[in-house]
Amino acid sequence: MFFKRAAKVVSTFGNKLDAAKAQGFASESTAGGYLVTRKGCAAIVKETAEGQAEIVEHGILSGKQVARLMHGGYQMFFLTADGHKHAALAEHLKAVHAFKEDLTEALGATSLYNQSLGSTCAGHVYDRVKDRDHGVTKRPWE
Repeated sequence: MFFKRAAKVVSTFGNKLDAAKAQGFASESTAGGYLVTRKGCAAIVKETAEGQAEIVEHGILSGKQVARLMHGGYQMFFLTADGHKHAALAEHLKAVHAFKEDLTEALGATSLYNQSLGSTCAGHVYDRVKDRDHGVTKRPWE
């Protein structure tokens, strides 16, 4: 007897978005890709050159914007593109983490171990150290 292996099925970007919709996610086209939402959480998903889905940014939904998780050194908060800050509560962190994991699984994207452990921040904004990232700082005697 001869056994033939089944051909590997490659999902397209549209198929992956449909799979996400089947798992309860809503998506709409935006200028930066697709805005995928569920229960107050949101993500921007783009198509890569290989036709795969990539989560560009994720966070909570603030109006029609995605508020990204930032670390301020003293507290975590969500920051929108226009500069509005929202304090990050434990419920928000749990919801965003579960949303990101579920969306990653629904899109068939790679889930990284260090990101699966908990919420990761898009950036760190420490307000106590001014001009640290802008070259040599001004010394007190100058």
